[in-house]
Amino acid sequence: MTEANTPLPCAAFDPIAFENAFSGALDKLGAAAALGAEIAADGISRLFFCGCGAPHFMMRALAYWAHKYSATLDIRTYFSAQLLHQEPAALDERTVVVLGSHSGKTEETNTAALFLRKKPCRTAAITQNSSSPLGQNVDIVLDYGETKEGYFSSYLLGQIMVSAILDQLESGWSLHADLIASLPRLPKALAAAKSKNIEVAANQALKFAKDRVLYVIGAGPMFTTAYTFASCFLMEMQRMHAHPIEAAEFFHGPFEVVDAATPIIILLGEGPARPEAERVVRFCKQYVKRFVVMDAANFRMRGIRPSIRPLVAPFVVDAALTALVESLSIVRDFPLTTRRYMGKVAY
Repeated sequence: MTEANTPLPCAAFDPIAFENAFSGALDKLGAAAALGAEIAADGISRLFFCGCGAPHFMMRALAYWAHKYSATLDIRTYFSAQLLHQEPAALDERTVVVLGSHSGKTEETNTAALFLRKKPCRTAAITQNSSSPLGQNVDIVLDYGETKEGYFSSYLLGQIMVSAILDQLESGWSLHADLIASLPRLPKALAAAKSKNIEVAANQALKFAKDRVLYVIGAGPMFTTAYTFASCFLMEMQRMHAHPIEAAEFFHGPFEVVDAATPIIILLGEGPARPEAERVVRFCKQYVKRFVVMDAANFRMRGIRPSIRPLVAPFVVDAALTALVESLSIVRDFPLTTRRYMGKVAY
């Protein structure tokens, strides 16, 4: 806790400006849904996702639900370099590969796109600008415009596109209408989650700022958030030794490094994977003193229909966690934009 007259390390946040950053994505929701319906009508058999970093793991969340509900599609996720070097045999005319990159300039993703042009499969990109290199290297582009909220914007377009595919091909998928009604309201839910968490995050930052290592645990689609927070926020933006752990694997090795003083963040989602993370919470209550739980159920998500909460929960929690990395940046006096290698040296 800070002294009474010491201000908490809270970064400024303008929820209205945040919500306005989604205008481009919201304008393209209809186009994304139409693209998904068109892909399904073309007789797709395989849906592959390809990207690096945050875009890759965002698409893993999409793939989680597609795996759960699809009885007919072969669904896979690849890191961009992995797709290029593995060269899966299933890249045929009934395969659609969705590639993601916010800037559209990610080297490995563009190399993969150029490689895929030599294959009979169809390619689609989710990126901010159709004139970017990635936009020029694929068959179809879903572009959400210039914005600082590319991660969430790409999710909006990717989720409705995949939903439209499932809506056409899978009798067990019944969430399309609820997604159409809910996704336009997601930016406001994200802003509300971050606003709610600002002071809590500031106090957490004071507790975690001097730690040498921090573990972030999530289950199923919530592992997307565990990874992006640990790798893209803490490792990339704060040079902290952070490690994401899949809750389903926590008891198969990782828990042996844990003791009472180990700092842990546990992310609880909604849906079928929640019991996997709840088991970790029970363990930590018995053996760990320095853990915090971020529970999606504690966020109101106004305007999001109940059936859709499990799908958007990883992104709502992610929005709340941005307040924590911003507060860590203040406490540690380490700007979020500082890089040692990325974009500065050849690698």
